[in-house]
Amino acid sequence: MKKYLLIVLLVGFCIGKEQTISDGPYIFIEKNELIEKIIINSRVISKSLKTSSYDTIYQAEKSTFNKIKKIAAISDIHGQYDLLIELLQNNRIIDKSLNWSFGKGHFVIVGDIFDRGDKVNEILWFIYELEVQAKNQGGRVHYLLGNHEYMVLYNDLRYIHEKYDVSSKLLNLEYDELYGDNTIIGRWLRSKSTIIKINDNIFTHGGISKDFITYKNFNIEKINNTMRRSIPRLKELRKLRKEGQSNNFYDMYFGNKSLIWYRGYFEEDMTDTDILSILQLVDANHIVVGHTSNEKVIQLYNNKIIGVDSSIKKGNYGELLIIKSDRFFRATLNGKLIELN
Repeated sequence: MKKYLLIVLLVGFCIGKEQTISDGPYIFIEKNELIEKIIINSRVISKSLKTSSYDTIYQAEKSTFNKIKKIAAISDIHGQYDLLIELLQNNRIIDKSLNWSFGKGHFVIVGDIFDRGDKVNEILWFIYELEVQAKNQGGRVHYLLGNHEYMVLYNDLRYIHEKYDVSSKLLNLEYDELYGDNTIIGRWLRSKSTIIKINDNIFTHGGISKDFITYKNFNIEKINNTMRRSIPRLKELRKLRKEGQSNNFYDMYFGNKSLIWYRGYFEEDMTDTDILSILQLVDANHIVVGHTSNEKVIQLYNNKIIGVDSSIKKGNYGELLIIKSDRFFRATLNGKLIELN
């Protein structure tokens, strides 16, 4: 896989009159084979692979982990592959060969690899491989789905980079079909969680609103299972909602107060008591979120809320959150750790 990634990165793309791009691979699951499609200089190259070349069934992992000694978290990468690699290498999450070097640590991507940037597919395959490496060393990579993952899955393409519009046309498919249930990455995505808990820290893309907690009994495993089961019906649910048909389920799981869209910690006039009430209801001491952009990793409400969207999407700078021994640190692009306080 890395050789294909290297080809795509080296060749790059040129969006203009010639519409020349390189992209892929996209691997489609057929009955007795896998079909791999790669775009090199706007030419689609297809070949058949054995079904044993990749897993085609992806089991959902558990949603709660305890006694983890070190955690790293990031969010809203939005196709910025090169900046991501620099940040992970400088903070020793991966080595110079792009291999896992975080030992038994857990690395959480708090949503939004998709949209805006031009190297989304490269990041997806990189994380796909890194996840396996981490697990083999006793660590974990957790890729949580954010609002932009769900937007692509229900074919809301307002934010895709123009490169992927060209790729879709060359492959004669809608963009969401490149990540459909009949693709390797599509099935892998559909196994992912939207919220997890590591030690006493909850991670989710937007945040946990009190409305969401009170909608149904708060249970992380059940929430993740519900979100996964909803994916095949997303287009239908969204269509009904746009037509004005009331749908409490859609509003709670995919509306402004949902885990993937909520911005209340940053935009509402909440008090320390409000935050402590939410934390008590979800049985956690900290909530780590992305979605709301800042210039760096920040803390709110005495480290109760941590925001890890450090505006990587702009392509200039980014940070990680590092948690060690219940201490929270900003990990800068050059690898410096600065304690949050």
